[in-house]
Amino acid sequence: MERAPARKLNKGILVGGLLVVLPLLLLFAGSFGKDPRAVRSPLVGRQAPPFSLRTYDGGEAISLARLRGKPVVVNFWATWCEPCKAEHGVLTQAAQKYEGKVQFLGIVYEDEVPRIEAFLKRYGSGYPALMDVGGKTAIAYGVTGIPETFFIGPDGTVVSKFTGPIHAEELEARIAQILGETR
Repeated sequence: MERAPARKLNKGILVGGLLVVLPLLLLFAGSFGKDPRAVRSPLVGRQAPPFSLRTYDGGEAISLARLRGKPVVVNFWATWCEPCKAEHGVLTQAAQKYEGKVQFLGIVYEDEVPRIEAFLKRYGSGYPALMDVGGKTAIAYGVTGIPETFFIGPDGTVVSKFTGPIHAEELEARIAQILGETR
C-alpha cells in the first residue's frame, strides 16, 4: 500500500493566522474577571452636564442646577428597554427610602408620552420622569445604551456611573458614596 505524500505546512498562512488570533486571545484574556458594566465614564470626577427638562406630562421643568446641595441619581431609561423594566422597581423603592436625602430623576430616552404613561401606570412612579427631546442630555452624558445610571454628589460632581440594570445592593453602595457614608 502506498502512502499519500505528506502535505507541507504553508508557513505564510500559519504566521498570518497567528498574527490575527494572538492579539484577539490577549484581548479576551485581559478582559476576564472585569465587569463589563464598570466602564469608567469620562464624566466621573467632573461637574455633571447641566440640564433643565420637563416632566413627560408637560409639567414643570427640573433643573440639575436647582438640585445643587443634594445628591442626585440620574437614570436614563425607556419603556421599550427590557433591562429598564427589570431595574425600575429597585429604583422606585430606593427613591422612596431616600426621599428627602437623595433626588432621583429618570430621563426618558427616545420614547413617546402614551407609552411612558402606560409604563408608569403599570410599574409605578416614585420619581420624576423627564423628557429628553432631541436626546441632547443623553449626548452630553455620553449615553451609549440604556439603562445607564449616574450618581452625582451634592457639589454637582459625577461620582460614578453604572451601565445596565442596577440591583439593590449595587444601588445602595453607590448611594452611600454620594451621601459620603463609608461601608
